[in-house]
Amino acid sequence: MAITADDVSLEDIVPISLEFSVVEVSSPEELAVVGGDTRVRVSYQEEELELRLPFGSHSRLFLSEVNRAWSDVCKSPTEPPKFEWISKYHKATRGQGVVKQTFAPLGNTITKLNQHRKTDKTSDKKGSVEKEKASNSVTQKSKASSSAESSGNFSREDRDDLVRSSSHTPSNKAQILAMPQFGLRDNLIKCELLKNEDLYTFLEDFSIFLGTYNVNGQSPKESLHPWLSCTLKPPDIYCVGFQELDLSKEAFFFSDTPKEVEWMKAVTEALHPEAKYALVKLVRLVGIMLIFYVKKEHAEFISDVEAETVGTGIMGRMGNKGAVAVRFRFHNSDICVVNSHLAAHIEEYERRNQDYRDICSRLQFRQLDPNQPPLTIMKHDVILWIGDLNYRISDLEVDYVKDLISKKEFETLHNYDQLKRQIDEEAVFVGFVEGEIEFQPTYKYDTGSDMWDTSEKCRVPAWCDRILWRGKNIKQQHYQSHMALKTSDHKPVSSVLVTGIKRVNPDDYKKTFEEIVRNIDKMENECIPSVTLSKQELHFKDVKFMQHQAETLSLFNDGQVPCQFEFIQKPNEHTYCKPWLTANPPKGFIAQGGTVEIELEVFVNRLTAPDLNSGKEQIEDILVLHLERGKDYFISVAGNYMPSCFGTSIRSLCQLREPIQDMPQETLRELQAEISGDENAAKTEKPLDIPKELWMMVDHLFRNAIKQEDIFQQPGLRSEFAEIRDCLDTGMPDSLPGSNHSVAEALLLFLDALPEPVVSFSLYQQCLDSCSSASMCEKVISMLPQCHQNVFNYLAAFLRELLKNSASNRLDINILATIFASLLLRSPTKQDLAEKRKTQEFFQHFLTPGSS
Repeated sequence: MAITADDVSLEDIVPISLEFSVVEVSSPEELAVVGGDTRVRVSYQEEELELRLPFGSHSRLFLSEVNRAWSDVCKSPTEPPKFEWISKYHKATRGQGVVKQTFAPLGNTITKLNQHRKTDKTSDKKGSVEKEKASNSVTQKSKASSSAESSGNFSREDRDDLVRSSSHTPSNKAQILAMPQFGLRDNLIKCELLKNEDLYTFLEDFSIFLGTYNVNGQSPKESLHPWLSCTLKPPDIYCVGFQELDLSKEAFFFSDTPKEVEWMKAVTEALHPEAKYALVKLVRLVGIMLIFYVKKEHAEFISDVEAETVGTGIMGRMGNKGAVAVRFRFHNSDICVVNSHLAAHIEEYERRNQDYRDICSRLQFRQLDPNQPPLTIMKHDVILWIGDLNYRISDLEVDYVKDLISKKEFETLHNYDQLKRQIDEEAVFVGFVEGEIEFQPTYKYDTGSDMWDTSEKCRVPAWCDRILWRGKNIKQQHYQSHMALKTSDHKPVSSVLVTGIKRVNPDDYKKTFEEIVRNIDKMENECIPSVTLSKQELHFKDVKFMQHQAETLSLFNDGQVPCQFEFIQKPNEHTYCKPWLTANPPKGFIAQGGTVEIELEVFVNRLTAPDLNSGKEQIEDILVLHLERGKDYFISVAGNYMPSCFGTSIRSLCQLREPIQDMPQETLRELQAEISGDENAAKTEKPLDIPKELWMMVDHLFRNAIKQEDIFQQPGLRSEFAEIRDCLDTGMPDSLPGSNHSVAEALLLFLDALPEPVVSFSLYQQCLDSCSSASMCEKVISMLPQCHQNVFNYLAAFLRELLKNSASNRLDINILATIFASLLLRSPTKQDLAEKRKTQEFFQHFLTPGSS
């Protein structure tokens, strides 16, 4: 239900007007946590409002909107704001008769802000500090720019101000917590500065400690000092990664775990004792955690910190496998640290390769400037990749492997390492380097000992835990495991990389900057930007559900000036393209004589498939490419979509006795219109009880995977899903291809893509209300349309058969209820945690023995 003005009441209103000011506030003890929340104080005359904003890009976007509104007010200072919109909120709030209107013109000058600062110093006896800085800045700036320059601490914010102030448009130096908003001229200056970086930067070595540890769901039982303080000198930066932090079902399904605090405390206590460190950022996805510390004296040079996660588990979403990452700028170098946990089992190296590719393509960081496209992992000067990569040793018997280890013939053994082989074949980690391995495999040990796995499976030892890097001016000081730690069935691994970091010489920077501005002033004239397009018509052949297709469009700047391009919205449309199409990058800058390649990608997912399957939509669009100060170019995009059972309704599929791709498009359109128009319309043939595609997948799993270990928990291969999809859509071959895990994932994707879930949206609330009563739950299911009711009962019966074999497949009622309830009972709006638990309770009634 939409929220309207009648649903909202305001207690305090702080208008953004000429006297508006925002000041960041923090206490001295909070300065050590670089990635902590941001506290800001909004002031007006005698009124003050303090807000705590969570660290990250969302808060910066909010602050940039505040700044944008404030900038708009400054453009017309003589017009007092009327704030007419507030009148709709004039009603009682929290027992008050009227809204308390805190109208306050809040200051727009540094002088005004300094006045607030002086007032606070006298009134705040606890010594709270206020800092003017960009929202992602780390520590206080120097009190005066002259002292900063004399000490060589020329910050990035100072340089951004210099770039902005060179523009012909007015520059406001009092934009507290604002984001850099660069125009065409500014982008050109930045581009030229980047090209001439060698003229004003120099390299300085800093040591980065990298550690990775799969803790097998254990709590810390011993000091981590032998691992984290193994170097003589304290490192400048720590990046410590964990996997399998918590193996409980609560952590997997609800992402809550007390072990985050336990392991963070253990790490903090084990950092090198000869230095003091500041926590910059902690990021976690289920059991994958990354903690980033920096020496306190370096903290002020850390900026642009962002953290992201991506799950690569079942359906590409579950976070039991995947990666967490942090990116940041250290002085003038951009660094990205990735901690990943890839697919398990010795034979699944292709799945590990796929996980790696997914992480690289899906993990993206927002930039400080929201107008800039997100940064991928590979768009950094230095990339550090750690984690349990799970690559094993192949083609050797376990006894021979242990014999080679006892003789320390690690080089011979390494030739059989799956990761080495995949890197040699350039299947993964192209351009990355791994140091020479001179330590014994780190997996698998009996917990609490140095004994190799003595369980029934007796796994072959393997170097699962690895550290790799990519970038220039990097030297590895050590690469080793730590046998002293016995908490887990893995051993932790560490490496210290001495990395050449680019530092800025302020004097050289200013000389370079001034020279660039002079050259641009000479070049700027009335020339109109223009580009040549490599093509203006693109055709995508045989577009299929969840299958990426891409075409490259090249833009060549044939004009006399640099240009800035952007795909813009057409009239009456909310986005620049249809939802199945993306352009990467959607905007950018091209230097004179330069070329930019844009990848136009078509990808049909569960949201866009229904309309394409029914013929309501076609693969057709026109893109408008706009040049700033130039003309618009029109690009035609077309293609033929291959209808799929994925994204087609249950009722439609029950009407189809032939594969969907054997049906004429007109027939599919008529069928959809008939179903949408009259549920009781006469049918020429009796419909199927359940969709034949659903029966094929469930029947295959019933016959082949009833005892399959980790079924519905381990992902399949994307290439095998494509074969399964084509088989279901074309009827060829007669039996489903691919592994059991791929068929299981295809079944989940089929249910997820249904336009109307198995339990209709109209009955969703009744399901929540009935969740505590088995008889009431059965009554709700009896109200479903017959085909939906048949599908629900068929799936529940199949899952009960799976549970009879839980000793082999390691499933239990909670796992199945969690996975399937979210697919069978989908909320028409966003589902909260309480609703999620109720849907699981509802579905569990149908999984207990004896359910009918």
